[in-house]
Amino acid sequence: MKRTLPLALVALLAACGGPEVRIAVPPAEAPERVGIGFSSIEVRDITLPTYAQSESIFVEEADGTLVGSDDLLWADDPQRAATLELSRALAEITDVPVAPEPWPFEPYPAARVEVRVEEFVASRSGAFRLAGQYFVAALDGSGRDRARLFRLSVPLAVDAGPGQIAAARGQAMAALADRIARDGLR
Repeated sequence: MKRTLPLALVALLAACGGPEVRIAVPPAEAPERVGIGFSSIEVRDITLPTYAQSESIFVEEADGTLVGSDDLLWADDPQRAATLELSRALAEITDVPVAPEPWPFEPYPAARVEVRVEEFVASRSGAFRLAGQYFVAALDGSGRDRARLFRLSVPLAVDAGPGQIAAARGQAMAALADRIARDGLR
């Protein structure tokens, strides 16, 4: 069984002159396949709140403050990583070509997905929360444009370590991909 250190302990060890610690987000298991009404999808770069754009891993404390550490970092640029996580999950769920911008294929995609995130945080209250709005632009002339709000929560232990936070973030992105496929791309 793999053990993880609590976030505070990892941060303390890193502050004591230890090596820089970077945490990768493991791919989450994709939900069931979903049939959609588009033959291909481009995913625009995800817009994240200021704190979530940082390499530092932020955690919301019980009093609502967001606390990050310069010694405990995401393994990849958060915007790039979140965009790739969503693209991968959408490709697995829909079984159509999906790519982040810029679109690498000819012809152009049938739809474009844009996500604007307002909440992207692990909370000491026991959840990783992901909330915001997504937009689907039908580029195939069908007029099936959509704009939807989303609020997702993945259970997370109150004393979760960085590996558990990363796994919950991956699960939240897979859940977002499922929501977009079911509610925005059909």
